[in-house]
Amino acid sequence: MSARDVHFPDAFSWGTSTSAYQIEGGNTNTDWWRFERAEGTTAVEVCGDACDSWHRYEEDLDILASLGLNAFRLSVEWARVEPEQGNFSIEALEHYRAVLTACRERDIVPVVTLHHFTLPLWAADQGGFEHPEIAQWMAAYATQVGAALGDLIGIACTINEPNIVAIMGYLLGNFPPQVTSWERFVAVNETMRKCHVAVRDALREGPGNFPIGLPLSMQEYEAVPGFEDRLNSFREEMEDKYLLSLGGDDYVGVQCYTKVILGPDGVVNEPGAELTDMGYLFWPQSVEYTIRRAAELTNAPIIMTENGIGTADDAQRVRYLTEALKGVRTLLDDGVDLRGYFQWSLLDNFEWSLGYRPKFGIVAVDRTTFARTLKPSATWFADATRTFFTTA
Repeated sequence: MSARDVHFPDAFSWGTSTSAYQIEGGNTNTDWWRFERAEGTTAVEVCGDACDSWHRYEEDLDILASLGLNAFRLSVEWARVEPEQGNFSIEALEHYRAVLTACRERDIVPVVTLHHFTLPLWAADQGGFEHPEIAQWMAAYATQVGAALGDLIGIACTINEPNIVAIMGYLLGNFPPQVTSWERFVAVNETMRKCHVAVRDALREGPGNFPIGLPLSMQEYEAVPGFEDRLNSFREEMEDKYLLSLGGDDYVGVQCYTKVILGPDGVVNEPGAELTDMGYLFWPQSVEYTIRRAAELTNAPIIMTENGIGTADDAQRVRYLTEALKGVRTLLDDGVDLRGYFQWSLLDNFEWSLGYRPKFGIVAVDRTTFARTLKPSATWFADATRTFFTTA
């Protein structure tokens, strides 16, 4: 644990999660913007204006406030803050300061992620997470963000799902830079852990006493009989090496969506199993499983920084969240040090290479006018969080 006088929010954090690229729009200076337009891309459509939250963030925060949620997870776009190497944008930092101020004015704790999947073009063009100086680059960026925003940050997340960046970009080849190599996947995971430490330590040197942690993608894993050893090797690379390295963090962020059954040909699902629009197994039980596992391996406070379901069936979303929150209650009843739960996502946003088809939001966004419309799941989630600690 950090030797700083770390201050967690006084109340359990109930919120939603977003990321800059997926909701802001217009992030043209990133590897993802270029990737979507490249020949042979796996992206089905371009991000474009996303949800126009760069301009409409106050409207989004008003929705959060109306729902009674007390926290909001957002990200800062590195490519906006440092559009050219060593050239930091005062304008971009002032914009993000305005966003965090708007959160505070509504009694919403801003949970700030410094890296959420995208790289500035200048960093990507020099090799991205395979460049030997990437950790120093990220530390320099974090130093600027901390100096400009640290007094307003409530909780900080360093790198969102670094294991997903590694597997999707360097093993499966579905994200930039579209590499398919186990060796490079393993190497990038190691680099990601170094980048996390660099960002964390840079933030600690700046103003504020907010807790700092790493949001890790975790799943409940199951092996087809005879495939247990390969599953354990895969889980060690995706989860265990990360979890066992986080002893110096203030908390661990857990992000889960499903159970993954692995066999010799990859992910398998039983015939007739309920699936989401992402093709994921409908498995809200993964919330309790992954948080419990993270707590056991790290002995640190936990925040569920992402959990949700991609579906056009809002009733299915409510069923999923109902069971997920039952798991949260069980964990708290068992004394697990869980500090917050963040639903993914506030808005129906850009879901990376899958475009706008998957619907994770509790708020719908008109793709032409950007009008926001609350779904029934939004009011259900608001009611559930308000009564969570007062009902059996």
